Parts: sequence; C-alpha cells; structure tokens
Amino acid sequence: MTNKVRITTIGTSVGVILPKEILAKLRVAKGDTLSVSETPDGIELRPYDDEFAEQMAIAERVMREDRDVLRKLAE
Repeated sequence: MTNKVRITTIGTSVGVILPKEILAKLRVAKGDTLSVSETPDGIELRPYDDEFAEQMAIAERVMREDRDVLRKLAE
C-alpha cells in the first residue's frame, strides 16, 4: 500500500498527517507515540513500546561494555 502524505506546519513545528487507514493498520490513535527507525529502504513507523525500548537500551549497553567478552564468545 502506498499513500501520499504532505509535510505541513503544525504549530511552530512540521509534521505529517497520517490517513485513518494507516493509523488503523498501526493500531494507534491521536496522542500515541510512534517509534521511527531508519532501514535500508527508508524509514519505518511502529507503535512505541516502552518495554522493548528498555530491553534494547540494556542490550546496547551490554554490547558496548562487554565487547571483548562477546567477541571471544563469537570465536
């Protein structure tokens, strides 16, 4: 599915108005938070998940702090 959306002024910011069909597909509504990720093909919008974001932050910290141990385990 391809939808054309326009970047518009919203107060003193800019934003994109998403069609109702996309909101329904994402299962989000006005006031919900979305996660925006870069992918090789562009960007991806998903409902923001606090628990998942916390788990990813922990995983990134472990990978950063224990890089040498993880490298040895991968051998």
